[in-house]
Amino acid sequence: MTAKEEFIKLYKDNITRSGSDQLLKYLESSDFFTAPASSKFHSNYEGGLCEHSIKTYKRFVRNLELEYGDKWTEKISKESATIISLLHDVCKIDFYKIDYRNVKVDGNWIQKPYYSVEDNLPYGHGEKSVYIISGFMKLTREEAMAINWHMGAMDNRIKGGSYSLSPAFYSFPTSFIFHISDMQATYLDETCEN
Repeated sequence: MTAKEEFIKLYKDNITRSGSDQLLKYLESSDFFTAPASSKFHSNYEGGLCEHSIKTYKRFVRNLELEYGDKWTEKISKESATIISLLHDVCKIDFYKIDYRNVKVDGNWIQKPYYSVEDNLPYGHGEKSVYIISGFMKLTREEAMAINWHMGAMDNRIKGGSYSLSPAFYSFPTSFIFHISDMQATYLDETCEN
């Protein structure tokens, strides 16, 4: 099964909310399944964004099981866990572009492709994903918080002095669990192509 097939299966098996069909059509018509997860860090290759979303989903479910046991779905629904994980980085749709730079190889200059950033909707990161998803389907507050704050202390708002992260994590502990899951997928499960 390809990453795209696995993503779509997880999505259709677990997300049935009104508007989810239209959101999936949007994902399929976009570069979501071919985009990298980053320009030069984790999963910075074609299809990396889709793969990262699946790996984050698996980490999140595992961490929810570790924290809450077999009855973790009494704390957060499987639909919510799937929405949060598979869609947390939709902000990266139409975000990375292939560009070229000159690189010296064996004494000769060649054009080497790389991903550059072209942000046509400069709305932030987590908050941009919430905004995009909300255009198709309604999110619960817990889902919106987890997606909005998935970058944790690396979020530019926190770097700028915002004190909103701790209250969000205390009020919505699954947001903290998701942040950890995203970091585990990024740094433990993924690679970077240079």
